[in-house]
Amino acid sequence: QVQLVESGGGLVQAGGSLRLSCAASGRTFSSYAMGWFRQAPGKEREFVATISRSGGSTNYADSVKGRFAISRDNAKTMVYLQMNSLLPEDTAVYYCAAAYTGLNAILRRESTYDYWGQGTQVTVSS
Repeated sequence: QVQLVESGGGLVQAGGSLRLSCAASGRTFSSYAMGWFRQAPGKEREFVATISRSGGSTNYADSVKGRFAISRDNAKTMVYLQMNSLLPEDTAVYYCAAAYTGLNAILRRESTYDYWGQGTQVTVSS
């Protein structure tokens, strides 16, 4: 069982930056690939970024590539999402997710994730 708690959301102007954090419980954090997803009002939840168990591989949605960066600290059981050059269309609830999977797996599909956090709101004003 893994519990995930996101933090770091808030209100920011377009062009600004935010850093989201996700704290994971459990001693087997390094056995999980981690991902960030988001859901805007009236839209389905969508993939944002993912990172492999060791942190050696990452993958991003095209809409955030070059602006967002995912990272993890297995010793601290934390995963981060650094968001730069934010746009109003980045406004959404951001969710952290964990997937029990193989060492180098890169997972973009929501259905492959086993555990989810409660989400943190990010609002980007124009």
